[in-house]
Amino acid sequence: MSKVWFVTGSSRGLGRRFVEAALSRGDKVAATARNSATLNDLVSTHGDALLPLDMDVTDRAAVFETVRRAEEHFGRLDVVVNNAGYALIGAVEELAEQQLRDVLETNVFGALRVVQAALPYLREQGSGHIIQMSSMAGLFAAPLGGGYHASKWALEGLNDSLAQEVGAFGIKVTVVAPGGFATRSGGEKPNPLTDGDQADRNPIYDGLRQRMAEFMDKSPGGDPAAAAQALLKIVDSENPPLRVFFGPQGYQIVRKVYADRLKAWADWQDLSVEAHGKPEHDFGPTVV
Repeated sequence: MSKVWFVTGSSRGLGRRFVEAALSRGDKVAATARNSATLNDLVSTHGDALLPLDMDVTDRAAVFETVRRAEEHFGRLDVVVNNAGYALIGAVEELAEQQLRDVLETNVFGALRVVQAALPYLREQGSGHIIQMSSMAGLFAAPLGGGYHASKWALEGLNDSLAQEVGAFGIKVTVVAPGGFATRSGGEKPNPLTDGDQADRNPIYDGLRQRMAEFMDKSPGGDPAAAAQALLKIVDSENPPLRVFFGPQGYQIVRKVYADRLKAWADWQDLSVEAHGKPEHDFGPTVV
């Protein structure tokens, strides 16, 4: 049975490849972009199977209206892909408060709006799959990415709770953490140090910027078409993962990061117990 997709950030990159892959196998797609005219070529090829919609995820009323139009047009929503987002680059000291608010407005609140708009329809039909495009940056942190990491870490917690809340309604949630993909024209992958919104540079961090540039991964970016086919397998799975990496780097990096965290917690466990003190009454474990 064909599926109905709702995909944000469809004009380029992985979002567009997801739309193309779904359409190519006979699914229907409501594809949103700030300028849906970027999808005209796909409309010419796939006709009524594609519903292009202008939408800015920072506009709550527009998000709810666009989701309503998509559901009304196709009669249901099976796969909701939260793909819209962008990077914020700069040392924490360099970040302007408004820059951080803006990236959270798109990456976190934008995703929240789409979920809140879609959930009533998914609950009513008793099924659906929410795909949250996150990043390896949602599971570890690197210098000069604090603002972007903050948005992606927030999405990790938000969607973990969401999955536990909506599973009883037959709704699945998967958080996808891609590595570097060749989403630029010419087969190049974006450069994390130069793409996205840039904070005003403080020269004191120029040396760090240079060292980071020298140690950047020089390997070719992943194939977006392969990522799209992988997503099809996830949405077709009866038991999809809550979290999955796209690309080999994520697991390699996070395995070491988590091992280091566990070791640090273990090394300081005596102090952790000491910090609890000896209360007069034991009320059980503290929930933070």
